[in-house]
Amino acid sequence: MIIYPAIDIRGGKVVRLREGDPERQITFGDDPAAAASKWQDEGAEWIHVVNLDGALSQANDSGAVLERITQLKAKIQFGGGIRSLEDVARALKAGASRVVLGTVAIEQPEIVEQAVIQWGAESICIALDARDGKVTTRGWQQTTSYTPAELGRQMSAYGVRHVLYTDVSRDGGLGGSSVDATIALGRETGLQVIASGGVTTADEIRQLARSGSVAGAVIGMALYEERLTLSQALEAAEG
Repeated sequence: MIIYPAIDIRGGKVVRLREGDPERQITFGDDPAAAASKWQDEGAEWIHVVNLDGALSQANDSGAVLERITQLKAKIQFGGGIRSLEDVARALKAGASRVVLGTVAIEQPEIVEQAVIQWGAESICIALDARDGKVTTRGWQQTTSYTPAELGRQMSAYGVRHVLYTDVSRDGGLGGSSVDATIALGRETGLQVIASGGVTTADEIRQLARSGSVAGAVIGMALYEERLTLSQALEAAEG
């Protein structure tokens, strides 16, 4: 199972938002590239980068966000405000190895299908961000009628392999992740599910890894507040 240290960027700073709330922001640093370098030096093969400015508004400057980070050897999974094929192309050209599509997957699902055809399933990931069992969009500010499993199966039909499952109510809260729901999603859809939102302990990571249904885990607040070290997370991911 792959561990993805998270770097959320807002206004050029490394931040975390509790439950996706822009008013509940904690700033951890002024240099996203330095943060990425730190996680790479500690053993990360992948880093999950989110452009919160893009996710929370119509702005999307993915090239500037990625410019320095993608100079590293670690692979970058990048999301936030990706709303068109042109945005996908820019992010991949800037050096991202995989691009995360969220809102656009629901509002314009044909873009997902076209992106998979054009760049391959390994380059595309779909965000299944959920609150109370329903997928959210627009930076987690709006709720849809889809369950994560329903949207996951629809995306699978378009050739998608990778999905990022986030329980929004747990994100940034250090209260633990939705382990059972994450495992169930992998079993129900057959997709490569990446867990996100509240992953805090090595035990949670071991449970996810041992399930055989979860491909990865994004870890943010627990690393930044030193509740868990990256080496502990990587060891737990081995099962």
